[in-house]
Amino acid sequence: MNPITGQGKVQSVAEAVATIPSGAVLTTSGFVGIGVPEALLAALEERFLATGGPRDVSLVFAAGQGDGGHRGLNRLGHKGLLRRVVGGHWGLIPKVAKLVLDEEIEGWNLPQGCISHLYRDAAAGKPGLLTTIGLETFVDPRLGGGRLNERSTEPQVMLHEVEGETYLFYPAPSLDVALLRGTTADTRGNVSMEREALILDNLAQAMAVKNNGGRVIVQVERIVPSGDISARDVQIPGVLVDSIVVASPEQHMQTYATLYSEAFSNQTRIPNLEPPELLMGERAIIARRAALELPLDGVVNLGIGMPEGIAAVAAQEGLLERITLTAEPGVLGGLPASGLDFGAAVNTEALLTQNAQFDFYDGGGLDVAFLGMAQVDRHGNVNVSRFAQRLAGAGGFINISQSAKTVVFVGTFTSGGLRVAIDQGSLIIEEEGRTQKFVNEVEQITFSGSRAARQGRRVLYITERCVFELTERGLVLRELASGIDLERHILALMGFRPHLEAITTMSAVAFREGPLGLDAHRLG
Repeated sequence: MNPITGQGKVQSVAEAVATIPSGAVLTTSGFVGIGVPEALLAALEERFLATGGPRDVSLVFAAGQGDGGHRGLNRLGHKGLLRRVVGGHWGLIPKVAKLVLDEEIEGWNLPQGCISHLYRDAAAGKPGLLTTIGLETFVDPRLGGGRLNERSTEPQVMLHEVEGETYLFYPAPSLDVALLRGTTADTRGNVSMEREALILDNLAQAMAVKNNGGRVIVQVERIVPSGDISARDVQIPGVLVDSIVVASPEQHMQTYATLYSEAFSNQTRIPNLEPPELLMGERAIIARRAALELPLDGVVNLGIGMPEGIAAVAAQEGLLERITLTAEPGVLGGLPASGLDFGAAVNTEALLTQNAQFDFYDGGGLDVAFLGMAQVDRHGNVNVSRFAQRLAGAGGFINISQSAKTVVFVGTFTSGGLRVAIDQGSLIIEEEGRTQKFVNEVEQITFSGSRAARQGRRVLYITERCVFELTERGLVLRELASGIDLERHILALMGFRPHLEAITTMSAVAFREGPLGLDAHRLG
């Protein structure tokens, strides 16, 4: 192939994936369904099912890439195709997760932001990443090193001391193949991303693979003549690209829920943004109480799931101009999307690469992070990543929770069938959840309460019926909802006894419809 003319770079999808050898170390782009090279993954799966090859592929990915069913990396969930997987978030790729849980392949779960940074380290020929991210969590070698099963024995993270301080060292991967995605490619292989909702780590991944002598394959919507793409719009230079594949629209959706939206690609702004509807119930109560912690003129991260309701409250209160909501794949400002659109946003102020966003996060740029919680123990540790034979993975949770100035965990007090009602501002538990979430010991430490307490960081745990605060002595019960009995609705449903000090009543505005009144006098 002539790298100047680009001859031979445009291939059919079958031709492109036919170049992937057995035993290759593969990396892929994407965040949930955004930027996922669906056509390439589908063709790779088809090739394997038809020919039995390639085999024993190692996979490295940062963000979760899947729909919880068959799309995305789920297409690679076949015994024999994969040998080893190192990934950030596993909850959306159950077919791959099952191979790990069944001890069929090796598997590790590392922080999403650390993997994102490792692409840059690999591209630059550096040995790896030295960071505090992951200390005293399940990623710490003293607590498992991120390994997901018994057959995963080669360390992916190790302890390292610098001037008396303990750090974690993540070795940079040696990457052979990258499956990436853009919007437009010219005949030289230059790739732009004007219709994509995110930039992600495409450039760093391409550089890492190319500098290792590997092969970069990019799926796009269209091909244009050389010179038709402005140099300022090129996200992946043609010198880094080996193969270009034109994907069909159904395998190049903007997200797994949206074929294409100009708002998600920031081609247009929505002047009178209609706030998402948030019906009163336990989710609304939690979101409204949590919104009282929003910092005026602050920078905020909202996790997926329960925290998404806080964005709805902020929009309803007209606060989107006074706070900056962010999402870990690179979104700054605007209103984050939810569900299978998660990762996209409308009326965005800026769009960063994913690795640059994690630079900002890891360095302490977040004023507040609102994150979910599945299990909480007496030390204030939180688990969102592993529950017996269910593997969710940490995603960006460790980077975010370990670095934000204030962390607010949100979730129902119990789960599985919980039903509540509100009567004149008082909370009524109509049916209790089947599963206790406040336990004596979490199954896996995704957030270290002990470390945060020693650092003097502010950490809250907000539920529909009470609010806890982390101290060096553990959890202290600070607020109780009107109508809730301390013994019957709180203490009897916990695996430990929290400290009880100066308990106040949860704010009444969380339990009624209408504006919260979050203005400059309420925030700060």
